Amino acid sequence: MEQMRQVRRVLWAILVLNAAVAAAKLVYGYATGSLSMTADGFHSISDSASNIIGLLGVWIASHPADANHPYGHKKFETYTTVGIAALLLFVAFEVLSGALGRIRSPQVPDINTASFVVMLVTLAVNVAVYTYEVRVGRKLNSDFLVSDAYHTRSDILVSLAVVGSLIGVKFGLLWLDWVLSVAIAVLIAFSAWEIVRNSAQVLCDAAVLDPQAVIPLVSDIPGINDCHMVRSRGRADAVYVDLHVTVSPAMTVREAHHLADKVEARLKGRLPGVVDVVVHVEPPEN
Repeated sequence: MEQMRQVRRVLWAILVLNAAVAAAKLVYGYATGSLSMTADGFHSISDSASNIIGLLGVWIASHPADANHPYGHKKFETYTTVGIAALLLFVAFEVLSGALGRIRSPQVPDINTASFVVMLVTLAVNVAVYTYEVRVGRKLNSDFLVSDAYHTRSDILVSLAVVGSLIGVKFGLLWLDWVLSVAIAVLIAFSAWEIVRNSAQVLCDAAVLDPQAVIPLVSDIPGINDCHMVRSRGRADAVYVDLHVTVSPAMTVREAHHLADKVEARLKGRLPGVVDVVVHVEPPEN
């Protein structure tokens, strides 16, 4: 599937960038003893790990429907976003543990010009990655790319906090390093919550379409008296719809079938992402 191939190409490119960003932060973080920079480096590692998880999930999601998965495998891409959330919670725990350790055993980080250069360069890379990923993710209707972009957005906020901590340490405010590390942990945990919340909408079959956007399109078709019981589920790029329509009791089975085909064709043509429509034809109640 061309869409999935494009998503994979994006993930490979972003994986290389995230790995470079993580390496730069960790090397200078450990070299200078900056807890917040090291914590941010681990956060960036989680970015790279999420890209790898995404590549696996997208590969599975690209498989066509089969006997065991008649609706296809697209939800596997959404499942991978839950894995990212779990990874983020683990990283948040590690960062918080490091901050508590710094409280018990204070250390003075060795802050220099290179520290600021590393943070500002990696921050610029993250901004570019976020802008590109969220744009392509929305264009391709990719749950994973959009979720991963929000993950990267949190990395931008974290990097800004790290820059603040470096400035604080430079002015002798040593406590600012571990305080902002705690803030980083909170930001990472919040990112995990956002991902879980968005993924749950798909995995728990939340409504994708507003029934009021569907009913006028269907009711306008000649031969249909009424449209009701509209339900939808799935992802933005794979929406499944079922609905009821009332028709004249004098209509033949062949005519009703032809009318149902018209309903399906109209919804697929007018509503992006609709891949299947089940139409229940019934006579008027009276």
